[in-house]
Amino acid sequence: MDRRRRCRALALTVTTLAALGFAGVASAHGSVGSGVEAPIPLWLLYTGAGGTVAVTAGWLAIGEREAGGGHETPALTLPFWAVQTLANAGRTVGLFALIAVLATGILGQQIASENVATVLFWPVWLKGLGLLAVVAGSPWRVVSPWGTLYAGLAWLEGDQPALLGEYPEPLGDWPAVAGFALLVGVVENLTTLPRSPRLTAALVAGYALVMVVGALAFGPTWLRRADPLAVLYRLLGRIAPVHVDSGYRITLRAPWRACTRTVTDSSTVAFVVLALYTVSFDGMAETTTFRALLAAMPDALGPTSAATVLYLAGFALFLGSYWAAVSLVDAAAGESRPVGRTATAFAASLLPIAGAYEVAHTYPFVLRNLGTLADLTTAGLFAPDPVAGLSLAAFWGSQVALVVGGHLVAVVAAHTVAVGRYGRAARRAHLPLVVVMVGYTVLSLWIISQPVAN
Repeated sequence: MDRRRRCRALALTVTTLAALGFAGVASAHGSVGSGVEAPIPLWLLYTGAGGTVAVTAGWLAIGEREAGGGHETPALTLPFWAVQTLANAGRTVGLFALIAVLATGILGQQIASENVATVLFWPVWLKGLGLLAVVAGSPWRVVSPWGTLYAGLAWLEGDQPALLGEYPEPLGDWPAVAGFALLVGVVENLTTLPRSPRLTAALVAGYALVMVVGALAFGPTWLRRADPLAVLYRLLGRIAPVHVDSGYRITLRAPWRACTRTVTDSSTVAFVVLALYTVSFDGMAETTTFRALLAAMPDALGPTSAATVLYLAGFALFLGSYWAAVSLVDAAAGESRPVGRTATAFAASLLPIAGAYEVAHTYPFVLRNLGTLADLTTAGLFAPDPVAGLSLAAFWGSQVALVVGGHLVAVVAAHTVAVGRYGRAARRAHLPLVVVMVGYTVLSLWIISQPVAN
């Protein structure tokens, strides 16, 4: 009987996602001025999507169900030689990518769409590796060029150098938080630097220098906790349905399974919220609504400074909202615990939302630039267009499905954490986070349905 109810719930969810996808397509067409009338009003789209998330949470809570997905799946064990070959190939590709960005950025033609530096670093390296992490876990521990450079220096030294001693524990992931906000939040989204091959090369050179010098000072922990890309890809890798265990065993797992584990500390909580917020801000910054808000800022700030103020203010609002929600979780469960511990317990449940929105927002961008990169590196001999067959309708439908699907996985992860912490009180404890997730579902769909500014 329970299996039958689960099948019905799954069928209802899939049907709802499909309907929302088609509704989102038509709404998107209408919002960008294509002249296509939406079959349903946008408010009905938002209500349906938010309702799907809320109903899923209610279904889990009322029936006191466990999400499952904790069992082991059959594993594919790779031989040692294959793992080493793949790892060496990854390190070589990472180093070659670094050299290519620096060389072509400085010496190549200074046109963004015709230079390997800008085509490789921003879409393929920065965004593409994030999409790969969502599917199969972080590739960064292998392809990180500064990690390879540090490993080479350690091999020459005969030991892992750490001239200033161990990495200071109070630093946590805070250097990565600051680096991600600067690199992705400000530089990528709010400046014209990504259009300049030479400035892109200078940025990557500075990034590499900071990472290598920091690793020489504090050892490999610096590369794991202070590198914003290392932290980002590692966290996104928690969502991956394909899990590589110790580099040898490949297994399949439920996408919420690793999102039920506690994150390290408050700095990691801040990074999770920042990553979630920044991908939303990236979409928001392209809309006419944001441009109107930017125009209302004081002229004395200048456009970039004003946009940065809005970005930081939005992050503070997101972080405050999450902290307020988790502070209500213990109260709803009738318990009194340090809010910091509750925040670290539930933070990873936000990752499916961040990952789904990242995929929804960037996959055509990544695929299109992969084709451009192939064209540039083969001198036009191989010039595929991976998104040639992707219609606007299919794109918008996939966006809506991914956004809602990510929220459903997040609800399951948060419910699992709540059951583990509060037992029968989980249904009450989970409620504040459900409210936040429903609100963010509506916000995400509102962003992707807004007109895009030229």
